[in-house]
Amino acid sequence: MNEKLWKLHFPEFMGSNDNVIRQLMDAAVVVDLPSRQQVFYPGKACDNYLLMLSGSIRAQIISADGREILLYHVQAGDSCVLTTSCLLGDNNYPAEGYTESEVSAFAIPAHIFHRCLEQSTFFREFVFRNFSKRLADVIKRMESISFGSVDQKLAKVLIAIGDDTIYKTHNELALELGSAREVVSRHLKRFESYGWLTLSRGCIQNINFEALNKILKSTENN
Repeated sequence: MNEKLWKLHFPEFMGSNDNVIRQLMDAAVVVDLPSRQQVFYPGKACDNYLLMLSGSIRAQIISADGREILLYHVQAGDSCVLTTSCLLGDNNYPAEGYTESEVSAFAIPAHIFHRCLEQSTFFREFVFRNFSKRLADVIKRMESISFGSVDQKLAKVLIAIGDDTIYKTHNELALELGSAREVVSRHLKRFESYGWLTLSRGCIQNINFEALNKILKSTENN
């Protein structure tokens, strides 16, 4: 058991006096994955419950017209909502996931997950609390993709990042928005023509956040 990692990332487990939790911590294996590696795909069986230690995993689906639509990110301190759902329902993955950076995570074998879920009140509460929170985040994201203009959604993403220089490609922003790269590029170029930002390869600079906020306010008032 790697007590240092448990204490740093999941201290509530270290504070538990539950013997079942101690067995779970002993059974957990640290897995390290390189950037841009596929973690799961539609139809893949779910063998482990994952608790993220570092890095980021992108979960996404492919639309009927071939677009990648981001569902959520799994980052340090998170559990994966699709993994939890598949383990609880004994189902295979319905979507795909890729590492966005080097990733480190605790992998807990499925049979240990189910035994602890049955025997430990602490673990049940932890799993369902995190599952509920992550599911709510996914629903909010789907709502933001489904409703609102492209201008509004693009402005909201740029404001949320908050940096004067944003190192993201048009394709990465399209993935965030659940839109096509060509659509995002067209709107960004229009923003540039208004003097709201400057486009260069792989980054967006000189962002006028005041102008972007006006887009959101004007939409809210309509």
